[in-house]
Amino acid sequence: MRKFVKMLLLVFFLSILYAYVLVITMIPNELVVFEGENISMKTLLGLSIKNSESETVETSSNNGSKISDEIGKSTLEVSLFDQVFLKSVEVNVLPKTKVIPVGNIAGVKLYTNGVLVVGMSEIEGSDNKKYKPYENTGIQEGDRIIKINNKHINSTQDLIETVNMSNGNNINLEYVHQQETKECSITPVQTNNQEYKLGLWVRDSAAGVGTVSFYEPSTKTFGALGHGITDIDTSELINIASGEFVTTRVLNITKGESGNPGKIQGTIENQKNIGNISKNSRFGIYGIVEDLSSLTIDTSKEMEVALRDEIEVGKATILCSLDNQKPQEYEIEIEKIYKDNNYDNKSMKIKVTDEKLLEKTGGIIQGMSGSPVIQNGKFVGAITHVLVNNPEEGYAVFGDIMLKQAREVN
Repeated sequence: MRKFVKMLLLVFFLSILYAYVLVITMIPNELVVFEGENISMKTLLGLSIKNSESETVETSSNNGSKISDEIGKSTLEVSLFDQVFLKSVEVNVLPKTKVIPVGNIAGVKLYTNGVLVVGMSEIEGSDNKKYKPYENTGIQEGDRIIKINNKHINSTQDLIETVNMSNGNNINLEYVHQQETKECSITPVQTNNQEYKLGLWVRDSAAGVGTVSFYEPSTKTFGALGHGITDIDTSELINIASGEFVTTRVLNITKGESGNPGKIQGTIENQKNIGNISKNSRFGIYGIVEDLSSLTIDTSKEMEVALRDEIEVGKATILCSLDNQKPQEYEIEIEKIYKDNNYDNKSMKIKVTDEKLLEKTGGIIQGMSGSPVIQNGKFVGAITHVLVNNPEEGYAVFGDIMLKQAREVN
């Protein structure tokens, strides 16, 4: 009986310890907030968060804590019973910012950092035997090859030329696997065409269409899509070296229906350059606008980015361009708001209610991702997802998340 009680006490103690470790881990090391923004961080009994003046920051209230009244950088300290220091939280408070919601469909061209491995296959050598040179190297689909014999690989053509120059000799290959840089040796196989191959299928670029969410005049940055661009074969977020945003011409619209999402088809051939893309994150793509005239926006239409406490369940509108004309405003309903969500781009659940848009698209379709959401004269966020079984409904990301991402663009 005593052993059973001791075991229960041990399990209870470990459960409590695990809960504290989990909560402490969830408190971020860095926090970017806007002036006046309410911040909530989960804590447990004994955990305290204090500012530089040793004042306790209230974090458990329903509305969160306003630690963001003064613009600039500061440090919060997390401790246990005010005795044991646990971690610091670096806080950067940004001033309230105005952006111009855009809503234009645009083309995306992304170029990877290195070449992305998207497949593997046997090679028939010049002796008509089958070979798998990649076996036992550790390379997997989704990895990026960045160097061969210390030479940087920037494109598929770079890889082909470098491998052929090996003349079949063993080469040293440097690649990135899940953010970790690794090395391996691999021996290319000569084919009947007198070429040398590794048995790896690779890709160095990706292209598509999406919607520009906003332009920020003070920094000349833009945000688009509201979600990242992933590789079609590996489903991994593409690690980019560079990218281009260009105008596009809508060719066709496929109306969405239950179980079959619709899409916007467009061409990026012979179109004007809008700007350069330097960031592909799970909250969208971001960069610098080089040719503002290509966006054909009204620079007098600036509006504030809404803080989360200002967003309401109820009516709102979205901006999107579906017919090569200037963006139109369509009615939607914000059904749910997930104020504490900083981890993915499903910040709000929305529903299209505009009859004109429903008639034209059936709801949310591929290519509308990034369409800005506006409520009470403020930029609230951007569309990110559609519910496959009900294209009238989907999700949007908070505008403050997108703007914070844009502020990290060089």
